[in-house]
Amino acid sequence: MTSHSRVSTPFTARTAAAEILDGVDLTGRRMIVTGGASGIGAETVRALAGAGADVTVATRNPASADELVAEFAGSGPGSVRAAALDLADLASVDAFVASWTGPLHVLVANAGIMAIPTRQLTPQGWELQLGTNFFGHFALIRGLHDHLRAAGSARVVLVSSGAHLREAFDFDDPQFERQPYDPWSAYGRSKTAEVLLAVGITRHWAADGITANALNPGFITTNLQRHMDDETLRAFGAMDEAGNRIEQPYFKTREQGAATTVLLAASPLVEGVTGRYFDDNQEVEVVAGGPEATGGVAAHAVDPAAADRLWAYADRALASRGRG
Repeated sequence: MTSHSRVSTPFTARTAAAEILDGVDLTGRRMIVTGGASGIGAETVRALAGAGADVTVATRNPASADELVAEFAGSGPGSVRAAALDLADLASVDAFVASWTGPLHVLVANAGIMAIPTRQLTPQGWELQLGTNFFGHFALIRGLHDHLRAAGSARVVLVSSGAHLREAFDFDDPQFERQPYDPWSAYGRSKTAEVLLAVGITRHWAADGITANALNPGFITTNLQRHMDDETLRAFGAMDEAGNRIEQPYFKTREQGAATTVLLAASPLVEGVTGRYFDDNQEVEVVAGGPEATGGVAAHAVDPAAADRLWAYADRALASRGRG
């Protein structure tokens, strides 16, 4: 990885998403937020549309975004619409891509699943967390490449996780076909893959005016934790011994959790920045990674050789299932 000066901003871990765009006009900018109907995705949509962007919420159930759509109906320069997208099913990804017309200024890869307790597969036969968090987004982003290029200066934002620190991508057995399935290893690897995708986009599409960055949103209570058992919730500090859900001081609100996404999607402070990883609205240092790592971005997630290898692997995986 080429050394560079880390980007710093005046914002903090407690900055809310709307504050990031104070004074920023996004009128005429067309954006997609996957999983934008709830959680930090919904707050991302609110901040972007509130600054004037035309935002498409890409979600498995478009009706779940009705409240967001109504919130911005005729209320200002920004707008919100919803469209069907199931990232675990490439037929759904194809249909979404085919329906898009015109330039695309920002694509926020926000949707994801976490810690599925047992090994499950997508219709294409991929482990479900990798298939949803990485392959679905890879196919979507690649399918929309020409629309991103047409925007002239487009941004891709990949919502990763601190879980990437503990898991390098396993090229020898990415689908857990030979080793025992572990839900947290699978999640961590999928999130490492998302960071590597930001590096890969930078290496493949920089000449097209497309930038890409990844981020850790922090710990926020959302539907993402729905598969976590009580023991795991206690380990995260999200549940007490009596079984009551609690909030720790280091937890963020959903508005705060969406802030780094919004920074990378639309702030002029990061114009032209690409292939980087941010946390708490700052670019972080590269660290060794491993079980004891607690912050920064793991070297295995920003390794250019690994990014190239993953890009080639994903291309082959899509092509082998009848895709170009």
